[in-house]
Amino acid sequence: MNAALPSTTGFMSSADYRESLRRYRPRVFVDGRSVESVADEPAFQPGINALGVSYDFALDPARAPWMTAFQTSRGKTVNRMLHVNEAAGDLLNKLEAVRLLCQETGCAQRYLAHDALNALAQVTARIDDALGSTEHRARFAAYLEHVQDGDLSLGIAMTDAKGDRSKRPHQQANPDTYVHIVEQNAQGVVISGTKAIVTGAPYMHELLVMPCRSMTAADQEFAICCAVPIDAQGLTIVARAAGRPGEKVEHGAALFSRRYGQSTGVVIFDRVTVPWERVFYAGQWEHSSVLTYSYATHHRHSCIGARAGFGDLLIGAGALMCEANGFDPTEHSNLREPMVELIKITEGFFACGVAASVYATEDAYSGSFMPDPVFANIGKLLLATQIYDMHRLAHEVSGGLIVALPGPDEDHNPATAATLAEVLRANPNVPYDKRIEVARFVEDLTASYQGGWYSVISLHGGGSPAAMKQEIWRNYPLGDKVDLVERLLDRGVLEDPRRAITQNRQPGRCCDTGCTQPGQAVMVALPESPKKLA
Repeated sequence: MNAALPSTTGFMSSADYRESLRRYRPRVFVDGRSVESVADEPAFQPGINALGVSYDFALDPARAPWMTAFQTSRGKTVNRMLHVNEAAGDLLNKLEAVRLLCQETGCAQRYLAHDALNALAQVTARIDDALGSTEHRARFAAYLEHVQDGDLSLGIAMTDAKGDRSKRPHQQANPDTYVHIVEQNAQGVVISGTKAIVTGAPYMHELLVMPCRSMTAADQEFAICCAVPIDAQGLTIVARAAGRPGEKVEHGAALFSRRYGQSTGVVIFDRVTVPWERVFYAGQWEHSSVLTYSYATHHRHSCIGARAGFGDLLIGAGALMCEANGFDPTEHSNLREPMVELIKITEGFFACGVAASVYATEDAYSGSFMPDPVFANIGKLLLATQIYDMHRLAHEVSGGLIVALPGPDEDHNPATAATLAEVLRANPNVPYDKRIEVARFVEDLTASYQGGWYSVISLHGGGSPAAMKQEIWRNYPLGDKVDLVERLLDRGVLEDPRRAITQNRQPGRCCDTGCTQPGQAVMVALPESPKKLA
């Protein structure tokens, strides 16, 4: 661990963050009613609690090495979730930080800001390079300073409503299914449209509006990237509750998700005015593919850390259930094997995240660091498709008690409580109340509304499995493997440019040695693993 960390002056605590939300007056609806104060709305408390952890962990000296970062370009220590990566080691530290947050909260949410800011750093630099200007870099740098100094939480308004999926944005019968520019003037742009899935929308400070797909010249008005305060005039959020707030609080159900959860929101823009200093590009359709690709790669890398933290919860709960049921997995292979499988899955996709960090490359335009896209997409694909196996394995080692247990009201029923405590106790060293507490925890994470929610966000968060397979195929150096076999077969047709199958080459491996020489350090010094802090 670092002996002395740079100053963290200006960081908010979770209490400060909650209070800061009271300075905004967003137009928000949940459960069919208008919300007067987001900070005090019961339906959002699990989400606010979860986001607050990212603030408190940054102030904890034991966790600060992962939860904070020194932004060299500014000479300032910032929250890791708002840091633009300056080395491959930053990516590994971010991965560990997200895992640490999700061990506590299940889904930390705030890491999406990190992914978007890094993508914006890359695309604004590319636009300026193409235009021979510095305007876009300057706007982004000023905005980054604003966000870091305010220790803000940013919602990522990327996924449009999309309308008819078979048609491009400009072909939609209703243009408001995509956010688009309706007017440009000397003051800025005016935008309208709908973003369908915005994580944590109600309790963010600002929204980063980004396109969700590549564009064509005909889609120019839909190529808009900008920052909007959460309470901007003309902005409406239709949200769902976070977690399972208030559900049987007094009796012990929803042990985890009544405390931590995630709201999502449909965000409707109705002629929202955005000043030019908050516009990162408007109409440069040819750069949308760069932004979406960069964000997706960063975000899938972050998702690996998030679901590893969730896997840690399942591993710990599974082991406790084995103990409460009176079994030791060391002595029972029928329990040991599924526990090892759960560990293998979790650490397997996390290892892809580590590899994506180690093999990160420096962006030629912005100087920031990008995770290796092949390893990042493989790791995300593994967790997306194996989340159901993770749930199954947790169920296998826990037994049917997690859903067959009588409801929590019976724990306080004089007519039944004593009998249940006697007959449903298994391990004599584990009291009945401790056994059912763990059982309900596993139920909450895997066999409840919340458990289904974790499955869906794991499968589709950051893109569908089909999108990840496309990126793996697009970036995997298949041509190198073809060259390898053809060289061994002495076929002599390696350089034929007409053979599409040989065109993909390892990024950065344009010569025998590549851009990273063997033995060259690509990581910064790291403290002890945060997994030991959990």
